[in-house]
Amino acid sequence: MTTPQDTRIGFIGLGIMGTPMAGHLIAAGYPLFVHTLGKMPESIAGSACTPCVSARAVAERADIVFLMVPDTPDVEAALFAETGVASGLSKGKVVVDMSSISPIATKEFARKVNALGCDYLDAPVSGGEVGAKNATLSIMVGGDEAVFERVKPLFSLMGRNITRVGANGDGQTAKVANQIIVALTIEAVGEALLFASRAGADPARVREALMGGFASSKILEVHGDRMVKRTFDPGFRIELHQKDLNLALSSARALGVSLPNTATAQELFNSCAAHGGKAWDHSAMVRALEKLANFEIGQKAP
Repeated sequence: MTTPQDTRIGFIGLGIMGTPMAGHLIAAGYPLFVHTLGKMPESIAGSACTPCVSARAVAERADIVFLMVPDTPDVEAALFAETGVASGLSKGKVVVDMSSISPIATKEFARKVNALGCDYLDAPVSGGEVGAKNATLSIMVGGDEAVFERVKPLFSLMGRNITRVGANGDGQTAKVANQIIVALTIEAVGEALLFASRAGADPARVREALMGGFASSKILEVHGDRMVKRTFDPGFRIELHQKDLNLALSSARALGVSLPNTATAQELFNSCAAHGGKAWDHSAMVRALEKLANFEIGQKAP
């Protein structure tokens, strides 16, 4: 059982997601050693943690090192740059990457960390900023079962639905699958509410009615509400979902699998980005559909 008394934790990457996730570990009483490339968040700087000058310094001090950074190249740099995590590891330590990155690269990163006598888990999350703040994230884990059981008490401080999917890379594969479903469901909800609004119905009432039937979903509940109320502050930024769908489409090409609707969803995100919307919440995909229809949800139908 991992306890605050016998385990030192490292956390690298204190962005929108990483800051509240690290905060939960601090609140549970774990000695935390942190490093981030940006400005240290006030909530972390003012807490009982130890800022470190590099990822290597974190790895030298911590028994388990968590990473939460944006993309595959960021994870690679955090791990294997000159002052990266790998240069500070010693035998028996654990690296846990909670970023959303390439499953193929993940397997290579795990192999390199294993060669140093250390363990590796890929543990991407779903639930966005709200889930990170409320410690209700879904966590999809790839790696050795014994290592997963060792780290699971820490995962339980950050999330609720915690599943070991399989070996290294399988957690990232599950996250890519998650992002496919989320993107396509956002597109479906956007089309449905746009259709209803253009037909003259109140989109808020239509959403309410649909929430009681088979079409009900978390996307309809949360992002349907965003579409109706026009509240597109992230959340989860479009540019991050574009990154995840790029992983889906590039991996699908390598596997010889066709993902036609995933490609369509990515093109809608691309349209939003072309209109200055990279930083919009991903629910704002509906704006691309509205451009195509020359009609906005909530607008009075002619």
